[in-house]
Amino acid sequence: MPISEAQVQELLKSVVDPTTGKDYVSSKEIKKVQVSGDAVTVDVVLGYPAKSQLEPVRQQIQSALAAVSGAVTVNVSFKIVSRAVQGGVKLVPGVRNIIAVASGKGGVGKSTVAVNLALALSAEGATVGVLDADIYGPSQPMMLGIQGQKPTSPDGKTLDPMVAHGLQAMSIGFLIDIEQPMVWRGPMVTQALEQLLRDTHWKDLDYLIVDMPPGTGDIQLTLAQKVPVTGAVIVTTPQDIALLDARKGLKMFEKVGIPILGIVENMAMHICSNCGHEEHIFGAGGGERMGKEYGVDVLGSLPLDIAIREQTDSGRPTVVADPQGRIADIYRTIARKMAVHIAERARDMTSKFPNIVVQNT
Repeated sequence: MPISEAQVQELLKSVVDPTTGKDYVSSKEIKKVQVSGDAVTVDVVLGYPAKSQLEPVRQQIQSALAAVSGAVTVNVSFKIVSRAVQGGVKLVPGVRNIIAVASGKGGVGKSTVAVNLALALSAEGATVGVLDADIYGPSQPMMLGIQGQKPTSPDGKTLDPMVAHGLQAMSIGFLIDIEQPMVWRGPMVTQALEQLLRDTHWKDLDYLIVDMPPGTGDIQLTLAQKVPVTGAVIVTTPQDIALLDARKGLKMFEKVGIPILGIVENMAMHICSNCGHEEHIFGAGGGERMGKEYGVDVLGSLPLDIAIREQTDSGRPTVVADPQGRIADIYRTIARKMAVHIAERARDMTSKFPNIVVQNT
């Protein structure tokens, strides 16, 4: 008896995407099912960057359909589209989604997490940029290994982003002397951030990661009011004082209407470089408790490992320095989860609507 398309669809309802935790049918990742006699062809389009997952997903679906057909062809790809942002905020040309990586306080490893998440998204096949929004203490030029280099301006008005490890990058650190302190008042700082964002010629980015300064001040307010942010990621350590400040950051984004994509718990445990023993020196489970309290997903936990610091200081962050290592794998998992939360947001349709102009005649 020949198989029907309805049978294939019903079977696919029981196959769960390990990244989203949902079946491929309800998550609308199945784009086409074609049945010709005993042959079945299925087209799957994932909504998040998943270069490392394409073959496992293909094999997973092929195995599930092998029960009803001996000739199964599964095509798996991914497509990243713009998602909704705050109303009334002008979109940035060449950028589909902007992600703010923030923390309530300094010293929790936010910039290290930001650059590694950007590299992880890039490793999974996305086109990614990094905007260093920490005007007073820019660190991305050093972390990306391009400190001291200057961006070019093709027209005297806009800047071409710097490129390192496949990432497009912009920072005030590229434009000033490394030892020059930024003795600026708030309005100058926020203006500098807007110019860095809008005067950079970003080239077809799927994601722009914004490495935020710590706290809840002028920069954060400008970001909420004038930058089209798809969502924010909060970085914290398990320490009670860090969690207290992280809560403030989370509540700030909630107040201004920017969705929280998740929490990243950094320095969750210390790994001894001699014996490999793991110890929770900053406490345990703080990020998980915070996530439950606010109904926010904990995207993942990262260890306090000397290798992360050494690799980032040398200008080759962990995801590129040790791409097959355990920590790089954690970063890629966090990045995919973050991208899934973005993919679940409503699509941005502002570019589809015509402008309505009312004139007196």
